[in-house]
Amino acid sequence: MLYRTYIPKAPLAEFVDLFWFYDGFPQRPHKKERLMPDGSTEVVINLRQDEIRVYDREKLERFDRFGGGILCGPHSNFFVIDTEEQASVIGIHFKPGGAFPFFKLPVDELHNQHVGLDDLWGTEAGLLRERLLEAATPEDKFKVLEDCLTEQAFKPLHRHPAVGFALTLFGNMDRVRTIAEVTDQIGLSPRHFIQLFSGQVGLTPKLFCRVRRFQQVLKLIHTVGEFDWVDIAANCGYFDQAHFIHDFKAFSGINPTTYAASKTEHLNHVPILE
Repeated sequence: MLYRTYIPKAPLAEFVDLFWFYDGFPQRPHKKERLMPDGSTEVVINLRQDEIRVYDREKLERFDRFGGGILCGPHSNFFVIDTEEQASVIGIHFKPGGAFPFFKLPVDELHNQHVGLDDLWGTEAGLLRERLLEAATPEDKFKVLEDCLTEQAFKPLHRHPAVGFALTLFGNMDRVRTIAEVTDQIGLSPRHFIQLFSGQVGLTPKLFCRVRRFQQVLKLIHTVGEFDWVDIAANCGYFDQAHFIHDFKAFSGINPTTYAASKTEHLNHVPILE
């Protein structure tokens, strides 16, 4: 079993959180997993089979089949993946607002979407997978990804200053921020700011903050030994318990108690027991 990560050099480091590589993971007792939304964008390439399947959230016997590479747009809904496809996979985990320079399709059109990498990068997607298969070591594979991203940059590698400022502000989860708090400091109208933010991040500012707050809840569940749902709701800025449970189910499809009982070592992966 092998797991490696790599943080690319600047300027890619401003947009990419990390590259990751899994190989030889043991077969899990469950066939599918619920993947929680975190508002980021991900490229996933299957190195074992030249296909990736994404399942219907309600009817698990239905699925969409893609080629060996896929782009998972910024999600605010959970989606379902096949654990058998995790035997040998490599991916790019973009920072929030980090994917837009590398794809011609506007990021807000990718909200809750999966798109084949070949539909976005054409023949380069297939060539990328071939180069990854030929690369002998994880380090060699990461170099392939780094070179490919640099070549695929369609836009200048910098964010709009207002978007960068907002992401920094929203990243501080000590208290809930409002759009007015941001626009008052950057000198843009709320409408213009929302358009800029959605175009580069893929979610509206309000929805992005809701997703990040949901992620804060997941982290607390994983890190706090004994917890109280009322305390978690209050610490994460929810109005009351009903608001907390409603938001949690909207993003995850399950209630907080079910998540806590079935959580794994991976924050955003929850087994589906059929």
